Amino acid sequence: MIKLRLKRFGKKKEASFRIVACNSTSRRDGRPLQELGFYNPRTKETRLDTEALRTRLNQGAQPTNVVRSLLEKGGLLEKTERPSISIGKAKLENEKKLAKAKTKDEENDSSKAESESNETES
Repeated sequence: MIKLRLKRFGKKKEASFRIVACNSTSRRDGRPLQELGFYNPRTKETRLDTEALRTRLNQGAQPTNVVRSLLEKGGLLEKTERPSISIGKAKLENEKKLAKAKTKDEENDSSKAESESNETES
């Protein structure tokens, strides 16, 4: 299977990446079938060879998650909601609901305590 993935190059701690098409069993920095673009994470610079990418995608090449997000930002792929993202959003919503419920309970408890203390003083 052909994968669209990143090939690392550059100095230590100053990495840049090339977007390449390569066989799924080849190593990360091995010889690619074709170079399709460039990505610099430090400056957020991205250059894509759109025609070559479209032909590779039509041939059935599978992009990795990072390359997929770069292609979505470049407008070559439609944005899709991935299951892991939707699960994460659901967890955040549940945590927010629980936090709101706790604050409401604490407010109710504090208001009850205040009203009881006011009654005992009178």
